[in-house]
Amino acid sequence: MTITLERPVGTTDPTTIVDPEVMNRLVRRVTTDHPEITDETARRIVGQAAAFIATSGQQPGHSLVPSELVDYGWHAFILHTADYAAFCQKTVGRFVHHVPTEEDEQMPGGAAAARERTVSAIQAAGYTVDAELWQSTADCNQCHAGCHDSPKSG
Repeated sequence: MTITLERPVGTTDPTTIVDPEVMNRLVRRVTTDHPEITDETARRIVGQAAAFIATSGQQPGHSLVPSELVDYGWHAFILHTADYAAFCQKTVGRFVHHVPTEEDEQMPGGAAAARERTVSAIQAAGYTVDAELWQSTADCNQCHAGCHDSPKSG
């Protein structure tokens, strides 16, 4: 018996799962908010954010975190609420909430383990990982920049 994966590990370019018009809006938002980032890099960032959202939404509670650069793409997406909600519904089947970590809350295993866990999960979900954009995790406790879709318990 041969098992065929719907998407073989790490083979889907995540920029292809974002509608082209939405991609253009998000690239403009990233480059407006971060003028040091080129359009091409912003496109890569948005693609990795899309892969992160799709993966973390399918694995709530796994403490997945975006990198600092990928977080820029996630924030841009969230600002376009209608586009974000439609993307979440299409890729995950529900809205993926942006839940900030508490000031004193630590990711299981620390930042390096969280980054590795996230990159591995994205690859296992079938998306290619742009390693250059995953050098550091985002600092998600200093703003409304929550980094994972895990509900807080009492």
